[in-house]
Amino acid sequence: MTIVMDAPIRADFAETVRVDTNQLDWQPSPSPSVSRKRLDLTGDAEASRVTSLVRYAPNSTFPGHPHPDGEEILVLDGVFEDEHGRYPAGTYLLNPEGYEHAPRSTEGCTLFVKLRQYPGARPRITIDTAKGAWEAGSAEGIEIQPLYRADGHPEFIRLARFAPGAATPPHTHTGGEEAYVLEGSIEDEHGVHPAGTWLRYPDGSSHTVHAPDGALLYVKSGHMAGL
Repeated sequence: MTIVMDAPIRADFAETVRVDTNQLDWQPSPSPSVSRKRLDLTGDAEASRVTSLVRYAPNSTFPGHPHPDGEEILVLDGVFEDEHGRYPAGTYLLNPEGYEHAPRSTEGCTLFVKLRQYPGARPRITIDTAKGAWEAGSAEGIEIQPLYRADGHPEFIRLARFAPGAATPPHTHTGGEEAYVLEGSIEDEHGVHPAGTWLRYPDGSSHTVHAPDGALLYVKSGHMAGL
């Protein structure tokens, strides 16, 4: 039996959250060819701050719509499309407040999506992370690829790549942190987190991350103060 979760979902931002998305069922969306796994949701199912995995079946479409408070997308597999372009796996998109489009996918795709979390004036960003530049991270064996950071806005969004055996120093999450494990697995004081795990750490929390076999993560930090 498919169970549809009512809003809100994991909306207490003072709690540490771990979700193995591999264990969640796909749920329907307003388009019959698009399904989703909602990871957090603060209110109304179609009009609130939300973090989700979204799956487009081949030849699927979604009705045209605007994006109050913006939209963030990381294409996990397949090719995502709209009237502005085609975005293969590894593409990072930040669509600012007021952006409108009619999404579709000819091949099918899976996306990591965050809605209504980017208010204010921001540029539209499109990054092919397969071609992006990497720079030194917080410790030996860790590299980051910055995706978004701007004066006047709190979040720092990046990919983090861990070589086998690499570990961060102990650190505190000022403004909180979220991570989605894209490849490999990581370990910290809360357990072992394989690919497909979404993690949310509250403002002021601390941990140390170790990747015995290497890992690739999406990481967003600094944005949860006051939530």
